[in-house]
Amino acid sequence: MPSISMPSKPGPITVMIVDDHEVVRRGIAEVVERTDGMTVVAEAGSVADGVRRAGLVRPQVMLVDLQLPDGTGIDLMRAVRETQPEARAIVLTSFDDDDALAAALEAGAAAYLLKSVRGAEITDVVRAVAAGRTLLDERTVTRRKAGHEDPTENLTPSELRVLDLIGEGLSNREIAERLGVAEKTVKNHITSLLAKMGLQRRTQVAAWVASRKHAGWRAEPGH
Repeated sequence: MPSISMPSKPGPITVMIVDDHEVVRRGIAEVVERTDGMTVVAEAGSVADGVRRAGLVRPQVMLVDLQLPDGTGIDLMRAVRETQPEARAIVLTSFDDDDALAAALEAGAAAYLLKSVRGAEITDVVRAVAAGRTLLDERTVTRRKAGHEDPTENLTPSELRVLDLIGEGLSNREIAERLGVAEKTVKNHITSLLAKMGLQRRTQVAAWVASRKHAGWRAEPGH
């Protein structure tokens, strides 16, 4: 009697995690390893190590942080893409940044996740991406940018200067002295820039400037 060949069961989804924080990396790895149908085949803490390990294990899915000691996750994805176009990448970062989102799309990322997501969401996205789905596309970036227009685009050069000085913590009097104008002129500039930015208080301006200073995913190592 001829033997009946059973269809082979597909193996687990192979995942590589690239993050320079060992504690974060191990935490993500534990979440992936606890999930049925997927396994961690490599971990790396830098662009160079990630490219080398990806070449050795050829993962189906890479979970990649944006900031690495020797470059960015974008650099890593581009390098791996040249030799392994079939490898799929998910950006997993703490930066909720429009420029980073657009750069990830350009580098071929299939999804963009913030580290604040629950573990189950990470593995759901890994499964979807491994199955061929793309959760990051041009429409996502365009739609998001439309909702995050620059609130300073209509400010005059004088108002932009006042904005910067508020961000430095200067009082109205100190700003007036720095710019060589009357304090009343500074107050008028602040009233105008508040209206244009859709804000109500000077403290909100200071907070906005501070948030922009900490939004640079390319410049600050280790996030």
